[in-house]
Amino acid sequence: MPTNDKVAPGVSYVMPVLNERAYVEDAVRTILTQQYSGEQDLVLALGPSSDGTTEIVEKLAKADPRVSFVHNPGTDIPVGLNLAIASTAHPIIVRVDAHSELAPGYTERAVETLARTKAANVGGVMVASGKTPFQTAVARAYNSKFGLGGASYHSGGKEGPAESAYLGVFQRETLAEVGGYDESLRRGEDWELNLRIREAGHTVWFDPALRVTYWPRENWRKLTRQFFTTGVWRGELVRRHPRHTPLRFFAPPLLVLAFIASIVGGALQIAGVIHWGKLSYLVFAVHTGLVAYILLLIYLGLIYENGKSWRDRWLFILVLPTMHLSWGAGFLRGLFAGGRDTMDTSRTDL
Repeated sequence: MPTNDKVAPGVSYVMPVLNERAYVEDAVRTILTQQYSGEQDLVLALGPSSDGTTEIVEKLAKADPRVSFVHNPGTDIPVGLNLAIASTAHPIIVRVDAHSELAPGYTERAVETLARTKAANVGGVMVASGKTPFQTAVARAYNSKFGLGGASYHSGGKEGPAESAYLGVFQRETLAEVGGYDESLRRGEDWELNLRIREAGHTVWFDPALRVTYWPRENWRKLTRQFFTTGVWRGELVRRHPRHTPLRFFAPPLLVLAFIASIVGGALQIAGVIHWGKLSYLVFAVHTGLVAYILLLIYLGLIYENGKSWRDRWLFILVLPTMHLSWGAGFLRGLFAGGRDTMDTSRTDL
């Protein structure tokens, strides 16, 4: 928060919402209780919810003049974010999520970091958490270096320039300069926006002091659908920006191909088409990826998750391949067929 008697810049929070009855009130509460001396308002981009979220949002808007909403009938997140941003006027835009909760002091620290670094966007660490055994296992996978890879906003790290940012606290003028969120995308919009910000000569900054609690999907079906869709649109982004793709994005699809090769190879062995002998090295290579991954899961269950109950360990090592294989299968689909009309049905599946 600016000092020396300077007036703190106004902040506008924007939040896409669709079927978030269990989370939206807490998400809004952590925004409205931010201790920040500048003006603040919150605009929710309200999708056509069917679980009572609409009534909750209307109640929140009536109870606090800082809260308003715009309708987002198409449900696409980038469209909703652009609609919400267009209805605000403050110079700082804070992108928030209905499945997230801002830590106390988040806004103050973010605005200070923007001013200190002269960055165009600032983001921090996603700290996943859970309310049920399954959701807690998914949260541990999110927070683990074995879960979502090495991005700083998942694993932490030193403060400094970054490839992308979780959620993001933006200078409005930069968002206007680069044209806002790409409405042709349905997932991966944050990474793509940050790519354009960096290509325009601006800095995206990671500050580990900024922390946001994230609540993952609550069951296997929703988790699988979410990760498949995310993978599809990451594959689409690789089609659009092949030169800017980190190598870590290829690990899950390679795992999927390794599984397929092992299954097909095993079936051919059983059928007698492939025999040990001259082709033994090929048979060994086909199964190496699958065996290595299974050994990793065993290590995680016995060593990495040491101290947890056996139920928690099993949930963790089953959640990991669910995430990896769903994402990897989606990536291959998006890479070869494009994103097309693939939607995240985990947001509409009640």
